[in-house]
Amino acid sequence: MDSKVPKGPLAAKWTQHKNDINLVNPANKRNIDIIVVGTGLAGGSAAATLAELGYNVKTFCYQDSPRRAHSIAAQGGINAAKNYQGDGDSAYRLFYDTIKGGDYRSREANVYRLAEESTNIIDQCVAQGVPFAREYGGLLDNRSFGGVLVSRTFYAKGQTGQQLLLGAYSAMNRQINRGKIQSFNRHEMMDMVLVDGKARGIIARDLVTGKIERHSAHAVVLATGGYGNVFFLSTNAMGSNVMAAWRAHRRGAFFANPCFTQIHPTCIPVSGDHQSKLTLMSESLRNDGRIWVPKRMDDAIAIREGKLKPIQLKEEDRDYYLERRYPAFGNLVPRDVASRAAKERCDAGFGVNKTGEAVYLDFAAAIQRYGTEEALTQGIKNADDKEITRLGKAVIEAKYGNLFQMYEKIVDENPYETPMMIYPAVHYTMGGLWVDYNLQTTIEGCYCAGEANFSDHGANRLGASALMQGLADGYFVLPYTIGDYLSKDIRTGAIPTDSPEFDDAEKSVQDRLDKLMAGSGQNSVDFYHKKLGKIMWDKCGMARNAKDLQDAIDEISALRTDFWANVKIPGKAEGMNQELEKAGRVADFLELGELFAKDALTRNESCGGHFREEYQTPEGEALRDDENFKFVSAWEYKGEPKDAVLHKEELKYENIELKTRSYK
Repeated sequence: MDSKVPKGPLAAKWTQHKNDINLVNPANKRNIDIIVVGTGLAGGSAAATLAELGYNVKTFCYQDSPRRAHSIAAQGGINAAKNYQGDGDSAYRLFYDTIKGGDYRSREANVYRLAEESTNIIDQCVAQGVPFAREYGGLLDNRSFGGVLVSRTFYAKGQTGQQLLLGAYSAMNRQINRGKIQSFNRHEMMDMVLVDGKARGIIARDLVTGKIERHSAHAVVLATGGYGNVFFLSTNAMGSNVMAAWRAHRRGAFFANPCFTQIHPTCIPVSGDHQSKLTLMSESLRNDGRIWVPKRMDDAIAIREGKLKPIQLKEEDRDYYLERRYPAFGNLVPRDVASRAAKERCDAGFGVNKTGEAVYLDFAAAIQRYGTEEALTQGIKNADDKEITRLGKAVIEAKYGNLFQMYEKIVDENPYETPMMIYPAVHYTMGGLWVDYNLQTTIEGCYCAGEANFSDHGANRLGASALMQGLADGYFVLPYTIGDYLSKDIRTGAIPTDSPEFDDAEKSVQDRLDKLMAGSGQNSVDFYHKKLGKIMWDKCGMARNAKDLQDAIDEISALRTDFWANVKIPGKAEGMNQELEKAGRVADFLELGELFAKDALTRNESCGGHFREEYQTPEGEALRDDENFKFVSAWEYKGEPKDAVLHKEELKYENIELKTRSYK
């Protein structure tokens, strides 16, 4: 496993690397084809940039339009070290916060490059017309996110992902109109084709007609997002899946750190068994919302039983537990810390909804604070409480209005008047395909960008870093590094699709579809997905232990066997069949879930989002083992998850001191 990290000082590695790698001249780019699977922020920005450079690009997405990628759901913002606030930010500070936030389990060089390129992302997006919020003087506004002590998060209300995706999509559309991008919507990658050990194309299924298609290229880029839906209930779109990455894994791409999954602390709580997904409330709300539960058990019980309203509870009877436990960062601790703290309070019996699995996110203090400031700004002296509340609500609405509206539509409570109820839920996956410094997987010619790779976030992602990584990879990293590889293909010519390798890959896809359709029809696809999700949440969720993880491995293996024998898929494989689509994805989740549990079982430490109950400090914090587990777990496919072979990339920290992570 060669990470290909350049030699030299950390701050000079990326610049020197760009000077050293080979380039492809414009005339030769016209003769080279690239496939990009996934058209969210990472894939869309990569496709647009590669086409702009002159390559011939084919894009594939299972949605009816790239605008429906799950990137659109990102709410709170995107990080960049531009230091507009003058509060001490820098590329190094962003690098340090990201490494520390990931609990020292990410690759130094990749993270520093991410911090370097962050400033270019903002300029690129402003040039595209992304309507970032601005402060009074006209500069772009910033807000804080968890795990940092500066304001570096650029935002567009609570719709940042949507606005950034529209920017990338407009850049893609320009290239589609020029004929440099061929867009294949409603197509799903079913397999990767290797010729002489190199990724030379994919087998795709037209989800409207059911037709199996062959597409060749000189390189393949996977940018298909994360695998949070292995838990069934998550904040991910229902269609989000692991298929493209997992099929590449089956062809030889190592899968890294599958157990590193992020539980987001501010989601709307589960309301019943009928739900198919959960809804995120942006972390940006923790800038102004204070998180609390009742101090006394009898008050918590009264609230759960509907006998007491939260606004009736006096200030001295509330436990602002994050402010109490982590005074330096307060409500803006990293997501893994905030999630475990919420679970601890609810497990202790202080939860506030009917199920006992919710805490409050309260904006009353912020409304008063902003109202007072606004009254003074407008020259209103001696404003009464009613006027201050009115003005404060207007400020909150300007910052978070669409989020408050979404909450009210789902919960049927007005969050301006009564505190929001929130609880942790599966959100982001830090694990993914292993990539080197150039974003190339262990398959030559197969690249991976954005959430689909493992590279930048370690064991926990800081808020507002997902959009940053996706756009950095797509706009500013991959277009350089892929050229170094493609410089060897300028005389290769078009890759034929009538080769034995394409024949074999297509047959493998067809055989798999036939096997899925041959199930006895005892249970639906969702039956198996929900069962898998319950195993994953109960035994591989916010807290894990050796016994539960071993049980999960055994139970998932048995569930997978039952799935292949007894799944029910109505209709035919020839034509549109959404149950068949789901079945293929759940089949992959049933393999990934077992590898996830196996990875968690082998990592005998707690770090970031991976919390092993056997390894914690007396205060209940994660207890790392840097001596034995300072490595990336990269798994090689061997037919069954139980047979997967572990490879280790040792992590070197030459520019940062490893410390016990503290936010107190």
